[in-house]
Parts: sequence; structure tokens; C-alpha cells
Amino acid sequence: MRKIKKIKARQILDSRGNPTVEVDVITNNNVLGRASVPSGVSKGKEESVELRDYGESFLGKGVFKAVQNVNKIIAPELIGKSVLDQEYIDQLMLDLDGTKNKKRLGANATLGISLAVTKAAAKELKLPLYKYMGGISSNILPVPLINIINGGKHSDSSIPFQEFMIIPVKANNFFEAIQMGHKVFYQLKDILHKKGFSTNLGDEGGFSPSFNNIEDVLDNLLEAIHMSGYEPYDHIGLALDCAASEFYQDNQYNYSKFEKVKEREIRKSREEHINYLSYLTKRYPILSIEDGMDQNDWEGWKLLTHEIGKEVQLVGDDLFVTKEEKLSQGIKKGIANSILIKVNQVGTLTETIKTVNLAKKNRYNNIISHRSGETEDTFIADFSVAFNTGQIKAGSINRSERTSKYNQLFRIEEILGNNSYYPGWIFP
Repeated sequence: MRKIKKIKARQILDSRGNPTVEVDVITNNNVLGRASVPSGVSKGKEESVELRDYGESFLGKGVFKAVQNVNKIIAPELIGKSVLDQEYIDQLMLDLDGTKNKKRLGANATLGISLAVTKAAAKELKLPLYKYMGGISSNILPVPLINIINGGKHSDSSIPFQEFMIIPVKANNFFEAIQMGHKVFYQLKDILHKKGFSTNLGDEGGFSPSFNNIEDVLDNLLEAIHMSGYEPYDHIGLALDCAASEFYQDNQYNYSKFEKVKEREIRKSREEHINYLSYLTKRYPILSIEDGMDQNDWEGWKLLTHEIGKEVQLVGDDLFVTKEEKLSQGIKKGIANSILIKVNQVGTLTETIKTVNLAKKNRYNNIISHRSGETEDTFIADFSVAFNTGQIKAGSINRSERTSKYNQLFRIEEILGNNSYYPGWIFP
């Protein structure tokens, strides 16, 4: 019968020690699907609502309201429904909420159920999760964009850009790609230590030293790549997440919001900011730039796409917030060429899949992504293989909430054996 017998939600802690939602879905065959919901600190303005309590519990960050919405409002409506009917269940939750951005029930409530349902369904059919979602053609292991330096809101560093990542472009398989990332990561640690920099870690496991500016970061990354025995571009490329919305003020890009400034503020106009990004791509082996412009600076996005969009992967995160409607607008305007996929930005699996498929149809790259507040849930690893997205952001190669995703991909690659395929870098 494979019907839902019980749904139970609870509060657990994420990687930052803040509460988040975990949901158990149990079928009449006593099969358990369990999912936990990630949380971001740098958020797009049009993300679906992550419901918080805003009381005294956990400094206002408790999620008891979302948990109660699962247990008291949504669960009674889903008891007896088949776990195999994902779209029906997700639509039922959307109807129950009745708002555009899930502000009544909370996207953290709906997503917990949505993912737990699909996990229960896969177990009922005795299929690996990636194969249940994607079918027999799911065999592409994603290229990891490995976080190595944290800046912006993800650390106490003075660097305005939020993430600096390395991309193992010439690995033979996923396991080798992580080996390459591991070697560069620890080579960089030695370099930082010898230069007297802190090797403390940011939210996503990357180092967070207080460099003077962005080029200092990139120069040290190049040094680590060379000292690891690799060649930039040929073996390992770089990726940036500017998170430009975090330092966009009064129609300018205010680098001095984070950077060390001696005599004057570092403010750049839209054109100056674009020129600087273009300069960086010519000087360094940068293959991908995420959120290079503010989420509301659509004119800036047009200019940036025109300037470097044919050579560099330009990824919309805050710009598109994993929503089909927002991506459609970007496609029509010719803005960016890729989208970051975060399941909690939209709040159900069905909506996420629709966005992924729209991107594929229009030749926009999909990059499946974690959040800065993560759990040990490995769903995004299976999801990346299920839909052959070809890229994943799961953080650095330390901390269990990050490595759990890589470990799951190791398992999937082992299961697929000779049928697995590691594409390397395929853009442009």
C-alpha cells in the first residue's frame, strides 16, 4: 500500500548550532524516511520563508512553530496518502499554506516533509535515492566546487567576497577530484601557517584569514595549486561567490564594508565593479562567478553577462532563488548562464525539479548547493546524480556536515562502477 502512517517533526541543531527542522515520515510498512532542513545566513530577498519563533528560545531562532505546523496542521492531511505520489503531496502542502512564499506554514516545514516522503518512497521500492528520483540514466558524478577560503558573512574575515573555491577539472573520477582538493586545501593551510595567517575555519569549512584584499586571496590559492603539483586551468580552476547583495549600498558596490581600508572607502560603481570582475578573470584561472551582481541590479547583470558570459560560468543564486518564475525572467532577459539550486529556497522537491528542468531546457547549468547552516543529511548528493546536473557545492573537505555529502557520492560512484561518468569542466 505504501501509505503514510505517521509524520513526526522535531527540532534538531544545524552546523552553526541553531535549531532546524527534522521530519520523519513512516509508512504502513514501517518504512522510515527522515529528512533535515538546511539554513542559510546569506539569503535572497525572495526566498521562501524559513519560519522562526522569534521568542526567547534559542535567541529567537527556534523552529517550534514550524514543527507544530508539521505535526498539527500538515500531518493530519497527509495520513493515508501514498508516498509514491510526490507531486500530489507537495501540491497539497502548497494549497494548505495558501501563500506565495510559504509564510503561513514555513518552507522549512514543507521541505522537511517533501524530502522525507521521497526518501520513504525510495526505501519502499528498495531503490537508491538517486535512482528512484532520476531513473536508470542517472550516472553523472558532479564536479565539486570545493570551498577553500571563506569571506563575507561566512566568516570574520575582512574580505567582501563570500567564497573562494577550487574546481578539480581534470580528475578521472569523483574520488580523485576530492583527493586533488584535499591536497590543495592542506597545502594552503601550510602556506597560511608559515605566513602567520590564522587557519581558523568559516561556516562552510574554508579558512578565514584576514587578507588585505581579494587579489591576496587569489595569489595564495595559486601558490597552493602550484605547490601541490597542479597547473591552473589545466588541472584546477577557481570559482568565486561574490554574494554581491551583501555589499551593495546606495547603487554602489561597497568593498570597504569588509576590506581593510587605510585612507578611504572602496566604493565601486556598477561599471567599475564589472570591470574589476573582468580583470580578475583575465589575471586568474576563474571559471565560475556566483552572484557577481546584486540580486536587484538586473541592468548590472545584463552588462556582466555581455562582458564575460561567454567565457565564464555566471551563476544566479540570490538572483533566482531556485524559483521557476525568477529563472524564466532571467532567461528572457539573457541574464547569467547558470543557476544555483538550493531546495530550501523554494520549499518542496517538486518545485525544485521544475526549476532544474527549466534550466536544462534553456541550457543553463545547474549547480546543486548546500547552505552555510547544514546537517548530516546527504540528500543533495543523491539529487545531483539523479538529475545529472554535473556540479555540486557541498563546502570544504572537512566538517562532517560537508564531508557527509562527499562520502555519499563516493558510495554512489562505487555502486555505479563502470557506468559512472565524471565529466570534468564542460563550460563554456
